[in-house]
Amino acid sequence: MMKDLMKNKFVAGTLILLTGGFLSKFLGFILKIIITRQIGVEGIGLYSLITPTFGLFITIATFSFPIAISKLVSMPKRSSKKIIFSIIPISFLLNIITLIIIFIISAPLANVFLKEPRLYYPLLSIGFTLPFIGLSSIIKGYYWGKQRMGVYILSNIVEQIVRIGILIYLIPIFLEKSLVATISIIILVNVISETSSIIVMLLGLPKGMTLEKSDFKPNTRDIKDILNISVPSTSSKIIGSIAHFLEPIILTNVLTYVGYSNNFIITEYGIINGYALALLLLPQFFTQSISTALIPELSKYYAVKDIEKCKKRVRQIVSLSLLIGVTSTSLIFCIPEFFLNLIYNTTLGVTYIKILAPFLLLFFINTPISNALQALDKSKESMIITIIASTIRLSLVFILSFLKIGMYGLIIGIIASLIISSYLETKCLKKTLTI
Repeated sequence: MMKDLMKNKFVAGTLILLTGGFLSKFLGFILKIIITRQIGVEGIGLYSLITPTFGLFITIATFSFPIAISKLVSMPKRSSKKIIFSIIPISFLLNIITLIIIFIISAPLANVFLKEPRLYYPLLSIGFTLPFIGLSSIIKGYYWGKQRMGVYILSNIVEQIVRIGILIYLIPIFLEKSLVATISIIILVNVISETSSIIVMLLGLPKGMTLEKSDFKPNTRDIKDILNISVPSTSSKIIGSIAHFLEPIILTNVLTYVGYSNNFIITEYGIINGYALALLLLPQFFTQSISTALIPELSKYYAVKDIEKCKKRVRQIVSLSLLIGVTSTSLIFCIPEFFLNLIYNTTLGVTYIKILAPFLLLFFINTPISNALQALDKSKESMIITIIASTIRLSLVFILSFLKIGMYGLIIGIIASLIISSYLETKCLKKTLTI
């Protein structure tokens, strides 16, 4: 009876995530259409250049707290309130340090490394969003652990609606001022949208929940347990984020050195990341959603050494993810012009899509397997794999860019790192579960 209940809870949670995730992603489509159509290729290029920096600092600010909290909250006899209030001061301190770092590095990063002074204010804007993203991630970890996916999805939907409403109004106003001001406001709107998400999640807490003075006192054991999970998990993510952060820096400097113009770099980098990759990875919310639902349950099964259940659940998730990937990627590969024009009102990026599409199928396997390794306490192995794949990617980008083949050094680097990481992670998972 209990097993059936757990199974039904997992299935229900996954269905809620997929259904709600579809609606949230649909709203994301609308937002993407609004942004890309209004700020144009140059705007997308500039935004793409700072996206890796944004991703790196989000990784630091959230510090894998959602995964750690979800694992601990899902355990019996652990106080959810103590877990959350124990980590909030740590998160706040981490965000203050991160904000100071951003203020220090923004000028040299924009002027020297990315060779684009216009990016200074957008980079500064990133710092102001991080405390709100950090707090939101902590509360989301609670809902993941409790498998209360309804409130989590509702908060995401409200967040997207707020972001769309504000940007529809503000983008035309700020475009009249400058493209830089527009990109900055696109980043800063996260402050308001994340706040709205936090409010929804707070309103969704159990009505009978009461707070006592002792709940606000950080618990050393809870902090230690969270950090024991989040530090190794974040180490792997930070390595990947640093590699992504270094990518436009290496690409910009080498391509500039061999004679390519800054305008070419901004335009083509924007086309690859803002159009080609973005289109091919549109269905990623499916894999992210089912992988999120997988983590707490897989952790439970592995803790009691129920390896067969672990194997079964991993196979189900990977198969479903691959099915989604094959369907979506095949459609986009066959008629890329249609989808590019429909969503972005452009046909730029068709050649890149044709090359990347067959290999990006691996992404739909890679995501659930990577999350499964985290749930199975294989963070160290995952980190090593990330180091290997990231090193290969950056090395290829650096070396091949000297051959004056434009952005194809980046394309080859993306493909090679995806193949290597998928192979090594699959091998590690098989060894762990002896599948």
